[in-house]
Amino acid sequence: MTNKVWFQSGVAIIMTLVIIFMATKVDYVFKPFITIFATIALPLLLAAVLYYITIPIQEFLERRKCPRWLSIIASLLIIVIVITVLSISVIPIVSEQVHNLVTRAPLLQREATSVVNQLIAQRDRLPFEVNIEEITNKVVNFTSTIFTGIISNAFKIIMSTVSVAISLVLIPFFYIFMLKDHERLVPMITLPFTGRLRLFIIDTLKDIDLTLRAFIQGQMLVSSILCIILFVGYLIIGLDYALLLAIFALFMNVVPFVGPWVAFLPAGILALIQDPMMFVWVSLITLAAQQLESHVITPNVMGNRLQMHPLTVITIVLAAGNIAGFIGILVAIPTYAVIKTIVQNIWRYRRDLSSTLTADISEK
Repeated sequence: MTNKVWFQSGVAIIMTLVIIFMATKVDYVFKPFITIFATIALPLLLAAVLYYITIPIQEFLERRKCPRWLSIIASLLIIVIVITVLSISVIPIVSEQVHNLVTRAPLLQREATSVVNQLIAQRDRLPFEVNIEEITNKVVNFTSTIFTGIISNAFKIIMSTVSVAISLVLIPFFYIFMLKDHERLVPMITLPFTGRLRLFIIDTLKDIDLTLRAFIQGQMLVSSILCIILFVGYLIIGLDYALLLAIFALFMNVVPFVGPWVAFLPAGILALIQDPMMFVWVSLITLAAQQLESHVITPNVMGNRLQMHPLTVITIVLAAGNIAGFIGILVAIPTYAVIKTIVQNIWRYRRDLSSTLTADISEK
C-alpha cells in the first residue's frame, strides 16, 4: 500500500500541513525572513516583469552578434525612452483627468442619483419585476470598494517613501542581473543534483520560464492592444475621461476573464451619468473589444499554452483578492500557472519513472 501514489500523495499533504502548523507556533523565528522577503518581493516582481517584456529585444540583438553589454544598454535605453514619452504625453493628461474627476465627484454623485431616480420611475413599465434600488446599491458599493481599495493602496505606497526609494534602487539592479546572468540560474539551481532528477528539474525550470514568458508577454501585449482599442472607441463616441478609463482597463485586463468586466463598471457608470445613450455605445464598444480579444488577439498572441478554464480563473482571482487584496489578484494567475506547470512535470516524471521500473522488471 505504501507504494501507491494516493498514499504517498496523502502523506505528503499531511506532512506539509503539519510543517505549516508547527511554523505558525514559532512564527517569531521566521519574522526577520518574512520582513526581508517583503522588502525585496515587489522590486523583484517588477524587475521580472521588465525582464520578460524586454528579453525578446536582447535575444534579437544577440542573434545579430551584438555583445551582451550592448544588448543590456539597449534594453535599458528603450525602457527609459518609453517612461520619458509616457511622462511627457500621457501622465499630465491622466493627472488632469483624475483631478477633474475628484473635483466633479459631488456633481457626478447628484447626477447618478438623478439617473437612478429616473430608472426607478420607469420600473413599472418593465414586463418583469426588477429591484433597481438593490441592483444600483450593489453596483455602487462594488465600484466604490474597488476604487477605495486602489486609492488606499496607492496612498499607502506613496506615503511609504522609504519603501518606494528601496524599490526604485533595487529594481534596476535585479533587472540588470536578470539580463546579464539569466542563463546561469538553471545550472546554479541544478548543481547539487545528478542523473534523472537533475534532468527533471532542468525541464521543470524551462517550462516555468516558458509559462511566465507566455503569460507576461502575451497578457501585456493583449492588454495594451485592448487599451488602444477602448481609448479610440471612447474618443469616437465622446466619452469623458477616455484616457483615464482606457488606462484603468489596461491594468484590469491583466487579469483574464474577470478584469475586462471590472474595467467596464466605471466606464459604464460614467457613461450612464453623461448620457443614457452613451452607456449603450460604451457597452457595444466593450463587447466588440472583448469579442475581438477572445477570438482574434489572444489566440494569435498567446495561443493555448496556459489552458485555463474561466471558472478556475474566477475562483482563483476571488480567493486571491480576499487573501492578499489587489496585489494578490495580479499575481494569482501567474502563480497558479507556475504551480500547474510544476505539478504536470512531477506527474510526467513519476509516470516515466514508473514505466522505466516496469520495463526493467519485465526484462528480468
